[in-house]
Order: sequence, then structure tokens, then C-alpha cells
Amino acid sequence: MTPQQHAEAAEALFQAEITGQQSGLLSLRYPGMTLDDAYAVQAALVAQKLASGRRRIGWKIGLTSRAMQDALKIDTPDSGVLLDDMLFETGAVVPASRFIQPRVEAEIAFIMKAPLAAADITRADVLMATKCVAPALEILDTRIQRADPASGQVRIVTDTISDNAANAGIVLGRERHAGQAHDLRWTGAIVSLNGTVEETGLAAGVLNDPVTSVLWLARRMATYGQQIEAGDIVLSGSFIRPIECPPGAEISADFGPFGSVEITFA
Repeated sequence: MTPQQHAEAAEALFQAEITGQQSGLLSLRYPGMTLDDAYAVQAALVAQKLASGRRRIGWKIGLTSRAMQDALKIDTPDSGVLLDDMLFETGAVVPASRFIQPRVEAEIAFIMKAPLAAADITRADVLMATKCVAPALEILDTRIQRADPASGQVRIVTDTISDNAANAGIVLGRERHAGQAHDLRWTGAIVSLNGTVEETGLAAGVLNDPVTSVLWLARRMATYGQQIEAGDIVLSGSFIRPIECPPGAEISADFGPFGSVEITFA
């Protein structure tokens, strides 16, 4: 893809979010699209949002579970950018027109107190740079069609990465914990939709340790001359399958001693 094509694809995604009308599959429109192309589209999309007045507040990491990597035939996680208008407080109500096809996932959020910038950083460095960890939900949305209606071809990883890794929102619980106060591998969540348990999981599903996920992101960013900044929120990846959230959905995530998160979709 050319830089002009990256900009065109980003504009299509930007308009899809504004209008609520999904874009067609980028992987069909640009059949030779690579992962580097997808991240270039994502960067152009985020730049457009920043130019419209939004502010970056952190990063999300996706495709951290073996099952999701196998499903998309990829052996590495992906990442996207968190912006200030994506942040919801626990207990908030999401307006009906805000998202196209929202889903939620349970995650652990890392809130950073120092930057992470080197390709050779360690797990200990991640924990030293972490101010606290918190229970969280990620809201996913699809500005790209999940499947092409004519051919039946489904989204692939280049579509998802281009679409800011499908990120749409983050809901933070009130609780805050020191990064080393819990064995995060054993932190779990029971996630209910309208009072019925839909998914349960342990954070060990995230690369065997959510800290490893943040480590992956910091090392990857260093190769591009970027870094996780102090104050950033980092969503380390889901350890449950996505839960569909149609209008009227009330989501409750019980993380036990770690805390809880709630969100309602009007």
C-alpha cells in the first residue's frame, strides 16, 4: 500500500465511526495488505482523531490468548491506542448511538508511573514502572464489517489492526492495587449479562501473565522509536471471549478481591 492508500483507508474508518455505517473489508480492497500497512492505517486514523481534538491516554493489547491467535492465524499480539473520549467510569451508561456493534472483554489495566522505552527491558522493569493495576472492561466495536456480504470473507488481522485493534472504550473499576500485591495470573473475573453469567476466566490466559503482555508492548514500541509514558493506561488483554452488548445490556464483572466493573448500554 502507498501512503495515499493508508490515508484513504483511515478516512473510511473515521467516517464509519462518525456515521455508524461500517466500512467494507480493507483486506478485500487492498489484497496485498501487510501488518506494517495495517499499523500505518491505524497511525493515520489516530492522527486524524488527535487532530480533531482527542488526546491519547494509553494503549490496548489484543490477541494475547492462544485461541485467538490460532483463530486469526497469527503468532503475535496486536496493539491499539486509547483516547480520552473512550474512558468510562464504572456504573456509566453508554448512549445508544455511541457504538455500532459493541462487545466487552474483561482485562487488567496497568496505570504507569514511569516510561518504558528500551527493547531490553525486563518483567521487573515493567513492575517498577507500574503505579497500580485495576480491574477493567474493554469495549470493542467494529467500524469494519465482520464479513463481506457478497463473498462471505471474514475480517482478518489486518482489518482489525487498521481499525485501532477494534478498540472503542475502556471502563475502569474503582479499586487500585500495587503491581506486586497480587499474583495476576490467578486474578479472575465472572462476567454477567443482565444477571446471567456469560463468561469466566483467569488472567493467566493473557500470555501466561498480564505483565508479559505489557513487556511485549514496550519492547515492540521501542523498535519503532516509541514508548509507554508515565500516566498511560495499558489494557493488557482479555482473558474471556467477547460478550455481545445489544441495547439494554447490563454488564457486571466480578473480579473478587481485585474489584468489580459495571457498564450499561442504553
